[in-house]
Amino acid sequence: MDQPIVSSSAPITLIGGVKPASETLSKVLSMAPKVVAADGGADHAFAAGLTPEAVIGDMDSISGAARDAFQDVLHPIAEQNSTDFDKALRHIDAPVVLGLGFLGERFDHSLAALHVLLKYRARPVVLIGDQDVVFICPPKIALTLPVGMRISLMPITPSRVDTDGLKWDVLDGAMSMNDFIGSSNEVAKPLVTICATGGLAILTPLAALGSVVAALTDAAPAG
Repeated sequence: MDQPIVSSSAPITLIGGVKPASETLSKVLSMAPKVVAADGGADHAFAAGLTPEAVIGDMDSISGAARDAFQDVLHPIAEQNSTDFDKALRHIDAPVVLGLGFLGERFDHSLAALHVLLKYRARPVVLIGDQDVVFICPPKIALTLPVGMRISLMPITPSRVDTDGLKWDVLDGAMSMNDFIGSSNEVAKPLVTICATGGLAILTPLAALGSVVAALTDAAPAG
């Protein structure tokens, strides 16, 4: 992580360029009311009447209206070797970052967001869409989820995975995108434990967001 622009002892909502549904935005803000915007995400913050702690990015997408409204908290970063999501995330110091507005619309943008998740896999970061949430599994996580809920295990990089509590548990399995993946699995017990090495992405419905945030917070190393 670079020198923080925003430091918080509470979770941060990071808003990107894809317009979130108002109910999704409200749900995320109820868990993380402090807001940072990544470039054009400032327009969605502006439209929702939010005042971000900072607007971070290369500033090639923000509108004139949002630029004027948030001129005191603009932090332009001119380099073009990383996405605005990356630029913003590496300047945020928070226990959990909830990234809203980085999934959906263009598929290449969603893939780029997954790249950033993987790059910062040691940090608790959740990407949130209107239907799903996705995060990179820490070495071990325990999720409290309703029986029957959909859950997918997608190895972005080759991963060694062990689960307990799924309809189709993985027992010390070697998972990879060109061999063995775990899409559309199902919760079989109220407590699901997943151990993973590598870059295993876990996807759940949006309804599981609170449980995901709590589990990532518990799984984060102290300090």
